[in-house]
Order: sequence, then C-alpha cells, then structure tokens
Amino acid sequence: MSKRAAQNKQASPVQKGSRATGRITIIDVAAEAGVSPMTVSRALKTPALVQEQSRERILAAIDKLGYVPNHAAATLASARSQVIAVLVPSLTNAVFIETLSGIRDYLAQAGYQFLIGETGYARDKEEQLISTYLAHAPAGFLLSSSEQHEILQRRPGSRAIPAVRMFDLGRGNAEFSVGFSQTKAGYAVARHLVERGYKRPAFLAAQLDPRMMKRREGFRKGLQEAGIDPGVEVLLPLPTTVDMGAQLLRRVLELHPDCDSVFCCNDDLALGALFECQRQGIAVPGRMAIAGFNDLSWAACATPSITTVVTPRYDIGYKSAELLIRQLRGEDIPRGRLDLGFELAVRESS
Repeated sequence: MSKRAAQNKQASPVQKGSRATGRITIIDVAAEAGVSPMTVSRALKTPALVQEQSRERILAAIDKLGYVPNHAAATLASARSQVIAVLVPSLTNAVFIETLSGIRDYLAQAGYQFLIGETGYARDKEEQLISTYLAHAPAGFLLSSSEQHEILQRRPGSRAIPAVRMFDLGRGNAEFSVGFSQTKAGYAVARHLVERGYKRPAFLAAQLDPRMMKRREGFRKGLQEAGIDPGVEVLLPLPTTVDMGAQLLRRVLELHPDCDSVFCCNDDLALGALFECQRQGIAVPGRMAIAGFNDLSWAACATPSITTVVTPRYDIGYKSAELLIRQLRGEDIPRGRLDLGFELAVRESS
C-alpha cells in the first residue's frame, strides 16, 4: 500500500449506515438499541406489539442516530406501502370529517398513513381514484359505499388487497363492513312520528345516494305498517344544502297541504325546513313536526331543538381502520360485519 493510500485510510472516519450513501439503517438502530432489526421494524409499523422498554430504547436510538425510515424501500420490499387509501364523498360534510378523524386516530397508533380521495358522489370519479390509488400499491382501502367496493373488486389483482366498507353494512361476515342499518334508522323515524299521532308524514331528500334511499325504504315501511300512505315525498338529485331544505318544505306543502310532519334525509335539510316554517309562521311541532338525520353539533341547539338520528360517525372511522389493520396483520376475525347501531334523539321539533 502506498504512503498516500495509507494516510487516506487512516484519516477516513468509521461510518455507520449504508456504505454507498452513509444513510443510517434499521440495522444501526437495532445495534444501538440492543434488539433485533425485526423488533425495530415492528416498533415502527405496529408499536403496540413491542414491549414498552424496548420501544423506549428504540426511540432513543432513533433520536441519537438521526434515523429516518425509508418508506420507499419498505414498499419495494413488501410490494405494499404503509398507506391506506380512503374514499369519501365530501370533505366539506361534517359527517365524513368526523369519520376521517376516527380513521386518523387509529392509523396513527398502528403506524400507517392515509390518502384521502373525495368522490363528489360521482361514479366516474370513484373509478378514477381507485385506479390511481391501485397504481401506488396501497396496503388497503377504506370505502364509503357498496358501489366503490364493486369497482375495486372488478380491478385485476385487487381481490388480494384488504378493504372495508364504511357507513352501510355488507351482506355477511365475508364482506368486511362497519356501520349501521340505514333502513332500520328510517323505520325508527316513521314509527316515532306515527306514535306521536302524525297522520300525513312526508319524506324530503336530496343527493339520493344509496344510503339515503335505504332510509326512504325503511321510512316507507314504517308508514305502510301503520296504514299511512308513504307516497308523500319530494326527492331531488342535487347536493343537499340548508336552503334546499326550505325549498323542499315549500314544495311538499304545495303538493300536499295537509302534510303535518317531515323526515328530512339529513340535518341540513331539517334546519332549512325549520327556517322555512319560521318564515311562514308555521308552528313547530304544533302544525309541523320535523326530524333530521346524523345529529350534527348544532341540531340540539336549534330553536326548537331538532329530533334526529344519532349516527356513530367517529366510531365508524376508528373501527373500520382497526378492522382493516387486523386483516393486514393476518389476525383471525370472527365477525367482519360490525353493526354499531344508531339512536333516535327525540327533541322539541317533534
């Protein structure tokens, strides 16, 4: 060896990490923490599976060495990322925002990130988003409708990717789903109005997505069982707004002046219907009863407070994420269909 080469070798510091890049690796972290590389990997992906003392040593080693996980390399090694694809109809609707909060909280503790796709209730957008996300090899999907689930299932190779359907329930345990019966919820509202003595209830709806139509189905069934005509309704295939609730109430009274109660397919419409009654001097609930759906934060604060169906939006997100991660871990899941139920909050408007 030449004198110059010997000097260079002596001057070169010993580097931890990859020889090619100098990057700190998971092996370095494992050596520093006194655990196996597999334990470090498990601590990063599913920390709940690693003992607290080991996690603390691993975190200290990561902090000391400045280790940054290489998610791209992990994706290449497993052919799957640590990312969950989530599709919801709207990012301005409080219903879905609360569901996303539940998803975020569970995935954070499980070591996963998520991508949010807003479909706008449009089938072509659902097709586009699912195709785009599949190209990025997500670990799994959280979907907000049976239609999205059908689109995913038709894609080549997608059957190997775990998916959970939110808000509505699948046909059995073979189809993973978390939600409640939209049909039973609509039925419960009908029975409530009938028991309160209302003779001419109406159903007011917009958007007309499948979940909404199931509420209508249950509502109609409840009225029919009581011998009441279920045909008093106004349906518009347009996005729901508070102003539309007022429009729908005006329309139903034009068509059916004897209408004495309304079940609005969501709380926005119910609030608009309440405002319209106040404009016209229609007593609520004396002349007109109003019921909504979802129990948004302001429903109990309205004057009068609005009777509505309380839906477990946060829990749907949290439990759906939990069910998906359990699939990814290969755990035994005896029940793939989780019915979280609903409540009818009876308030002043009915």
